[in-house]
Amino acid sequence: MSAALTPARLSGRDVLRVGLSGLRSRPTRVVLSALGIAIGIATMVAVIGISSSSKEDLLRRLDRLGTNLLTAEPGDTLFGQEARLPEAAPSMVARIGPVTAVGATGAVDATVRRTDRIPEEVTHGIGVQAASDGLLRTLDVTVRQGVWLNAGTARYPGVVLGSEAARRLGVDRAGGAVWIGGRWFTVLGVLEPAGLAPEVDRSALVGWDAAKRYLGFDGHPTRIYERSADAAVEDVRAVLARTVNPENPEEVEVSRPSDALAAKAAAAGAFTNLLLGLGAVALLVGGVGVANTMVISVLERRREIGLRRSLGATRGQVRTQFLAESLLLSALGGVVGVVLGTAVTVAFALYRGWPPVVPLWALAGALGATLAIGTVAGLYPAMRAARLSPTMALATV
Repeated sequence: MSAALTPARLSGRDVLRVGLSGLRSRPTRVVLSALGIAIGIATMVAVIGISSSSKEDLLRRLDRLGTNLLTAEPGDTLFGQEARLPEAAPSMVARIGPVTAVGATGAVDATVRRTDRIPEEVTHGIGVQAASDGLLRTLDVTVRQGVWLNAGTARYPGVVLGSEAARRLGVDRAGGAVWIGGRWFTVLGVLEPAGLAPEVDRSALVGWDAAKRYLGFDGHPTRIYERSADAAVEDVRAVLARTVNPENPEEVEVSRPSDALAAKAAAAGAFTNLLLGLGAVALLVGGVGVANTMVISVLERRREIGLRRSLGATRGQVRTQFLAESLLLSALGGVVGVVLGTAVTVAFALYRGWPPVVPLWALAGALGATLAIGTVAGLYPAMRAARLSPTMALATV
C-alpha cells in the first residue's frame, strides 16, 4: 500500500526568492508600476509632513510670542455708532491684579510720507498711531534700529516705524525724517516684526503727548494690549471689558490675537485634506498599475505556471508566488515613496525655516497602505494563475 504524497511547503525564504525572481525578469515594467505607487505615497507623506512642520512652527511661534496677550478695542454703541474708549482705560487695566504689562495705541488722523513732495493721497497703507510707553514691552517686540519712545522723546516730533511701514517708506535705519501731518518727524527707530500685532507693523508710531500737541490726537485709545499670568488669562478676559469702560462694557470688544493663528492652522487643515485626497487618487492609480502588471504577468507566464503545476506545485503555492510578487512590487514603490516624501518635507521645511517634522504614524500608515494596495492588486491575478490547469497552461504557445 503506497503512502500518500505530501506536497512540499514553501518557506518564507523560498517565497521571497521566487517573488523576486519574477520581478527581476521584467525590470522596466516593474519600475514603471512601482513609480505609480511611489508617487502616491510620496505625495501623501509630503503633504502630512509639510502640514505637520508648518503646525510645529506655528506652535513654537505661539510658545515664543505667548498666548496670554489680550486686546480691547471699541465696538459699536446701541445706536450703531462707533464707540470710544475712555482716556483713562489703559491705567485702569493696569490696576487689574494679574496684569503684568499694558500698552495702548490711538488712531491719528494724519498721513505719513517719505517726503513732502509726495501727494497726500499716496499713503502706501501706512497708518499713524499714538503709542504709549509700555507698548513695546507688552507686545514683546524688539527694536531693529535706533531706540523706542521714552518719556523725553514722546513729547517731541519723533517717530518709530513698524517693520512693514519702514519697508514701504524705504527707511532701513534711524536718523532720517519722514513727513507726518504737515511737518517733519525724526525717525527714532525701526521695529522688528510684531508677531501678534500686525497692525503695529504697518504703523508709524509717535508719542502720546506728541500726537496731541502736533497732530490733533484726542487722547482716546483705539486699542489696548495687556499681558497677564497664563493661569489668569480667562479671569482677566472676563473683567476686561467692564474695567475698560465701566459704564458701557458692551461697547468693548475683547479678543486674543493668538486665536487668529490657531484659526489659521485649522483653515490650513482643509487644504491639507484636499491634497491628501489627491495623493489617495495617485495611490489608487498606482494600485491599478500594479494590478495591470500582475494580470499581464499571468498571461505571459502561462507555460511557467503549467510547468510548476506539473512538477508538483499546488494551487496555493502558485497563488502565494504571484501574491508575493504583487506585495514586493508595492512595497518597493512604498519604500521609495516614503524616502522621497520625507526628503521633500525636509527640503521644503528647511527652505521655509520650519522644523522638519514627519510623524511616525504617517510613515507607518504609508507602508501599511502599500501592503494593502499590493494585496488587493495581486489577489485577482494570483487566483487566476492558481486556477490554470497544467495541461492548458503547457499547451499555450
